[in-house]
Amino acid sequence: MDDWTLQPARDLELAGADRHRSYQRESGLVANVARFAWWSMMRASLKLLHRLEVHGRENLPESPSFVLVANHASHLDAMVLGATLPLNLRDQLFPLAAGDVFFHTPALAAFSATVLNALPVWRKKVGAHAIQQLRTRLVEEPSIYILFPEGGRTRDGSMRPFKSGIGMITAGTHVPVVPCRLDGTFEAFPPESFIPRLHKVSVHIGEPRIFEDLENRRPGWDEVSRLLENDIKTLGGDLDPPTTVPALSATRSPLDTADSTSNRN
Repeated sequence: MDDWTLQPARDLELAGADRHRSYQRESGLVANVARFAWWSMMRASLKLLHRLEVHGRENLPESPSFVLVANHASHLDAMVLGATLPLNLRDQLFPLAAGDVFFHTPALAAFSATVLNALPVWRKKVGAHAIQQLRTRLVEEPSIYILFPEGGRTRDGSMRPFKSGIGMITAGTHVPVVPCRLDGTFEAFPPESFIPRLHKVSVHIGEPRIFEDLENRRPGWDEVSRLLENDIKTLGGDLDPPTTVPALSATRSPLDTADSTSNRN
């Protein structure tokens, strides 16, 4: 048996908003209980009010790390994706949320960090250092990211082109990326609404991809985004399934190969 040593928490010297916004943030008992209550409530309300249906749950990797990516139409999107996962993964689940929306006040930052376990992405000033921190945490620690590659919610229900952020985080890594197609969330909670409507919601979970053979540079980032965008369009019936794997495509991972949150414009 390996010797056990006590290590201080990495966020020990951080307090308040600095801790809430930190990528090194660690969980405690209060946050654990709050997330259990939150996700239990979300699962029940989505099932009761929105008749949530989950298709392809068998495609989810059995354990972290992995990334869930999906089309983005509503503030319900991250809740729906999170509800597909077992409750025991709640402390490893990190929705990537727009910092200018979910962390711009101390109270909202506290809720986003403690209850949602969200990590901020500063869309107007995100730098290479922040991307590298997200990438490092994903590779080195058991983590599940929820990420919306469009960079913002659709305003008309149609899917927008994917940006390269997902490639910057996953290209050249062994972390599975799971494409998911959300349907009904735009009708249930469109951007201009303040209260969700009673409308059926469903999510189709596709087969995961691993992008370890793609270089962590612009061509690799763009290829990651292109492949995942096509996967999600195919899940929604917008494209026919490919008969062959493109030459630059990352290989699909078997199920046993297990290694913004909502945002707005």
